[in-house]
Amino acid sequence: MQSIPIKNVWVSRLVDAFQRTYYYLRLSITDQCNFRCNYCLPNGYQPETDKPSFLTLSEITRVAQAFANMGTKKIRLTGGEPTLRKDFLAIAENIAQIKGINQVALTTNGYRMLKDVEAWKRAGITSINVSVDSLDPKMFHQITGINKFEEVIRGIERAFEVGYEKVKVNSVLMKNLNDIEFNQFLDWVKHRPIQMRFIELMQTGEMNNFFHRYHLSGQVLADKLISQGWHQQQKALTDGPAKVFKHSDYKGEIGLIMPYEKNFCTSCNRLRVSSKGKLHLCLFGEEGIELRDLLQSDEHQTLLQARIFAALQGKREHHYLHQGDTGIRNHLASIGG
Repeated sequence: MQSIPIKNVWVSRLVDAFQRTYYYLRLSITDQCNFRCNYCLPNGYQPETDKPSFLTLSEITRVAQAFANMGTKKIRLTGGEPTLRKDFLAIAENIAQIKGINQVALTTNGYRMLKDVEAWKRAGITSINVSVDSLDPKMFHQITGINKFEEVIRGIERAFEVGYEKVKVNSVLMKNLNDIEFNQFLDWVKHRPIQMRFIELMQTGEMNNFFHRYHLSGQVLADKLISQGWHQQQKALTDGPAKVFKHSDYKGEIGLIMPYEKNFCTSCNRLRVSSKGKLHLCLFGEEGIELRDLLQSDEHQTLLQARIFAALQGKREHHYLHQGDTGIRNHLASIGG
């Protein structure tokens, strides 16, 4: 690997060859999940044999510290289902205490939310994204493989009770499955501070046929929103890729994530580290850069930051999804979505 002068790590921080700056890390802490969503793990979680274990608490803390040193402001804990880890609260607490990290977000399927959301808040989780792919309990069960709709919805209400001012709710948009519920979702957020985010179905190696059957462009929803008086909002520095729309008559918001849209990658501000310790420059397209050998001691921080910086210089300008390039990603649970 080409040596990078250490001073460049501190001056340039996380800036790639196309002058995009990265303030946001999506950190997967497990690829295990207890749901069987039809668009991700329809056959359930299948543990890999003879593969490395998940990052330890100390390794997670070291990689988070390295990114914070290089200007990262927001870390999102992802999976699989991150709350399945027994040390989840300790992970959240450690990251929340790192200087420079202003936001510690969580993406969850909501399975443990009703019982544990108060503890999550105490541990330092500042914002929550929870998946709700349907407001119809039967359709929810059909999509997720789990009959837990009522518990997840009650978990969202519990989040407001313990002090969260907003909850983001993710729904993977699927033609003729949940797209017909769009008006029900609008009604749901009218009097609730929920940002309802519709994510376009993405093509992965294991799900080609499913993608072609159920993919629907988010632009269909964007056109509906605009025609009904919704207005797109400006993005903040650490915001994710969603286009967010607001309406004066609604307490909630609508977000649209459209990875097949032209110039989707222009405003990219996030990197990913997998639960096995690899840096991924994009959700799609590459094997990942090994970091774990430099996560064994605090003494490796400078080398770790230099490797991250050097790797970032090889990040592609686009993901090429719009050209049918799904890369090597078999399913999204392997990297945290």
